[in-house]
Amino acid sequence: MMLAWHWPWAALAGVLAALAIIVLIVVFARRNAADDTPVFSMDDDLNTEHASRLFRQWRALGRLAISVLVLALALAIVLVARPSQVDAGDERASSRDIVLCLDVSGSTLPYDREVIDTYLELVKHFEGERIGLSIFNSTSRTVFPLTDDYELVTKQLTSASKALKGVESQDDIDKMSDAEYQDIANWLEGTQNRKDATSLIGDGVVSCAAMLPGFAYGEANHANADRQRAASIVLATDNVVSGKPTYSLTEALDLTQQTKITVDGLYSGPKASESDQTTTDMKSAIESHGGIFLTQSNGASIDELVRDIQSRRDTDVENKAKSSMVDAPSLWTLALAVILIIWIVCAWRLRR
Repeated sequence: MMLAWHWPWAALAGVLAALAIIVLIVVFARRNAADDTPVFSMDDDLNTEHASRLFRQWRALGRLAISVLVLALALAIVLVARPSQVDAGDERASSRDIVLCLDVSGSTLPYDREVIDTYLELVKHFEGERIGLSIFNSTSRTVFPLTDDYELVTKQLTSASKALKGVESQDDIDKMSDAEYQDIANWLEGTQNRKDATSLIGDGVVSCAAMLPGFAYGEANHANADRQRAASIVLATDNVVSGKPTYSLTEALDLTQQTKITVDGLYSGPKASESDQTTTDMKSAIESHGGIFLTQSNGASIDELVRDIQSRRDTDVENKAKSSMVDAPSLWTLALAVILIIWIVCAWRLRR
């Protein structure tokens, strides 16, 4: 760290003021010395050895007190100039946009809460990431848009986790109160606006991609794909489609790939279905478009899978050097305090 000064001009002003005071003291002292005031000598009284020793001690203490006072004045001038340090360090800043894209059809709801709870923990360590949440079934609903207001994100994710608490099993659903039914219905409102259709995966992915800058329906191409922030979608679904979607999963991934949006897949379904054709199709589609696809087949929990995806995408984090000037009066203040204590001791001894 390098020493610097916030107000160097204040030190110069302090020095000039001190010099002016000293000059005035000297001038008045000389005027008083020129007076014809009678002077009484104590030489005869100081001829004894004891008196001479006390006088020498008194004179030495007086000189020390003056020296200490001058030093205290110098330190005070230094403090007025605000001694500072240039503090150089690294600032961690992420330039990532993350959209949580959750399938909220009946077969995936029990797993969505685990994804939400994991991100509820991860968001505590976010620094600069923007995160959004979209849920879909036959239609999509934006729970909250891209934001780095982590207080809002935490509040929304906590609310979602509480709403999903009662749907982890059929027994839980059977035990739900009317108020709990209403909470989950309110949270899912807007996701089932098409009849005879559920879990339209491709449409859900496109809706999630539309939350990211640089993506527009029907205009996903390299011309509008330039982005300053890395963009990724975490898609949690079991890929079981019922009904006729506007976009298939592959078509949706083609659009996101053209706009440089990475889609990572998280299988949210029972382990027994991981070998189904729908699951292998999802894995193939995600990985062929540069995404990461993870399941629970290796014994990992949903929490571990989400953290795995997050850690693999942490390469987008940037470390930026920053410098700032901060006040550093500590040593100077300590020195001034010590000097003043010495002066007080000297003054006390002189009065005795």
